[in-house]
Amino acid sequence: MTAKSAAAAARATVYGYPRQGQSRELKKAIEGYWKGRVDADALRATATELRAANWRQLAEAGIHEVPTGDFSYYDHVLDTSVMVGAIPERHRAAVEADALDGYFAMARGTQDAAPLEMTKWFDINYHYLVPELGPDTVFTADSTKQVTELKEALALGLSARPVLVGPVTYLLLAKPAPGVAADFDPLTLLDRLLPVYAQVLADLRTVGAEWVQLDEPALVQDRTPAELNAAARAYRDLGGLTERPKLLVASYFDRLGDALPVLAKAPVEGLALDFTEAAAANLDALAAVGGLPGRRLVAGVVNGRNIWVNDLEKSLATLGTLLGLAGRVDVAASCSLLHVPLDTTAERDIEPQILRWLAFARQKTAEIVTLAKGLGGGTDTIAAELAANRADLASRAGSALTHDPAVRARTAAVTATDARRSQPYPERAAAQRAHLRLPLLPTTTIGSFPQTTELRTARADLRAGRIDSAGYEERIRAEIGEVISFQEKTGLDVLVHGEAERNDMVQYFAEQLTGYLATQHGWVQSYGTRYVRPPILAGDISRPEAMTVRWTTYAQSLTTKPVKGMLTGPVTMLAWSFVRDDQPLADTARQVALALRDEVNDLETAGTSVIQVDEPALRETLPLRACDHPEYLAWATEAFRLTTAGVRPETQIHTHMCYAEFGDIVQAIDDLDADVISLEAARSHMQVARELAGHGYPREAGPGVYDIHSPRVPSTEEAAALLRTGLKAIPAERLWVNPDCGLKTRAWPETRASLENLVTAARTVRTELSAS
Repeated sequence: MTAKSAAAAARATVYGYPRQGQSRELKKAIEGYWKGRVDADALRATATELRAANWRQLAEAGIHEVPTGDFSYYDHVLDTSVMVGAIPERHRAAVEADALDGYFAMARGTQDAAPLEMTKWFDINYHYLVPELGPDTVFTADSTKQVTELKEALALGLSARPVLVGPVTYLLLAKPAPGVAADFDPLTLLDRLLPVYAQVLADLRTVGAEWVQLDEPALVQDRTPAELNAAARAYRDLGGLTERPKLLVASYFDRLGDALPVLAKAPVEGLALDFTEAAAANLDALAAVGGLPGRRLVAGVVNGRNIWVNDLEKSLATLGTLLGLAGRVDVAASCSLLHVPLDTTAERDIEPQILRWLAFARQKTAEIVTLAKGLGGGTDTIAAELAANRADLASRAGSALTHDPAVRARTAAVTATDARRSQPYPERAAAQRAHLRLPLLPTTTIGSFPQTTELRTARADLRAGRIDSAGYEERIRAEIGEVISFQEKTGLDVLVHGEAERNDMVQYFAEQLTGYLATQHGWVQSYGTRYVRPPILAGDISRPEAMTVRWTTYAQSLTTKPVKGMLTGPVTMLAWSFVRDDQPLADTARQVALALRDEVNDLETAGTSVIQVDEPALRETLPLRACDHPEYLAWATEAFRLTTAGVRPETQIHTHMCYAEFGDIVQAIDDLDADVISLEAARSHMQVARELAGHGYPREAGPGVYDIHSPRVPSTEEAAALLRTGLKAIPAERLWVNPDCGLKTRAWPETRASLENLVTAARTVRTELSAS
């Protein structure tokens, strides 16, 4: 096929789409089901309607091939575990009794069975449920969901492409099941898994699938020769099937590197590559292997994980180069649009000119369609769109919002001394013990307490004018008083004010910093029914006034026990925002760190002796390629120290991290120089405690003993058993007792019971230690 005919054949497509609906209908239906207000048929009807609405919107916008199978009640990796029959033994009876309830039991757990472990999806703020596999795992095909959704789309008269998590990525994401040796490699199950995929592909072909997409994002990470050989074998076998659809193997989030030649040689009909995060590297590598003559290339030239408008002329230039490297070039976003909000037109509080800088899922869909049209018909066919795009890009580049001379001057003046505590840790630790007088195994929480319906109603009433600011603040004061009283009665040692006034741990701060934009409807799925509204980091950052001092000081006035000041760290402020793409991340991090440093210093001046700066995204933001790690970790850890280094030795600095793999960043955790770190550990059975010990981590740590992402209440003995495991790795004088994460998403009854058990467990183990 010539370049001209390849251009004429260009089509627009996407890999996935936001699941929740315009008004988060899916979230409301699922949570209604959990509470017994919505029955299973009603939940399924809502899901069917949302899928059909998504597909119609995509088709009407000009998308030629809609995705199916990307929709999920909770998580697409969990859906894959169901598809291949990888049901944990502890959940098998529940799944057999009721498939839907069993599905949610795997996701959320029950009082009798812990859920699957949850962790981050590569380097983005989406969480997946980790498959549990072992040498005895038996895979069985269940293509019901995938077949049903494909048939729904075809019944609407649409061209549809099922999207599945690929077999290699699925196994690389898995972990050994409980009781299985820690060194078991799930990838050894590949030959057992491939026949199941073959059956699913055959089932999809039978009901009309022309193409099936197999997502292999794990191949953009550093992979061993054995892992690359496994990928080659997988696609040799699947490509060699006689009764199957055409196969499109997709990667995203980074460059494919050594995996690209492997996939280019595989007997599959197409590849989908990311040409945003790794445009030059993937383009050069594709050219080096001689391209994909006679085959399909889906070019992800629209950024699927950020919200800035596309540079259409730049993307067209990339697409034009690709025309000579494939038999057919189609246009897509770089990854699923699941990771961006739905529609900018719902936003009413952002200045119209600034709003034109932004593209959510529907706007990105329009960009993809425009690029496909321009690729196929020439730039004259999209002249108006190109002119408007140039104007929008110029408006943003020249805006005063993006350039504040005072912020830039302060950032440029930072020295190494600014990011260094005045005394080494051993001296600080002695000063802090004398000042705080905490018991052995001190107990605390991570920060937030349940965000009740009453609190959310109060915020809505304030926005709607039904109450004034004085009435709202009275409600917040009352909530803080109840939270402090509960913690004192329960016996916690270091208290928190509960964050009743905060809508979100990033958004709350973003709304008080210059340079940020907040959305009203920019919801993005984080996990399950947990949706967040990432703020938009659009310009230079500064802090006009104190953000947390007032409520922290009020809480401290209610108790003689120390109350932690609670802040979100600079890396997490970046990672859980849609960050600006017009300057290096390190520069933006330093700006945010300096703004937060002012807040830390003001908290200390107001009498706060314990200050927690949360960095749950430090590991999440780690680049996917090891060669990129040192540069990132250097500026990320410097940003944390720049935030915290200005305090006195007796002020105890805490940090917190959750739901990520920490073993490969233990040195970076050490480099933060925090006095205390709390980490997720309950679902992973204290793995992080062992990793800290293996590194020789010298500071205090609180590996979590209460899994807050499940409604189940851990017993006193369960928490005590985890504590005893933690003590095998961390000395008692350096071990804290706390939940895995904040309690915002939990209800009060389970929170009370769980924290009471946690405190009792700590007292039990203290007694054991004193008797030994």
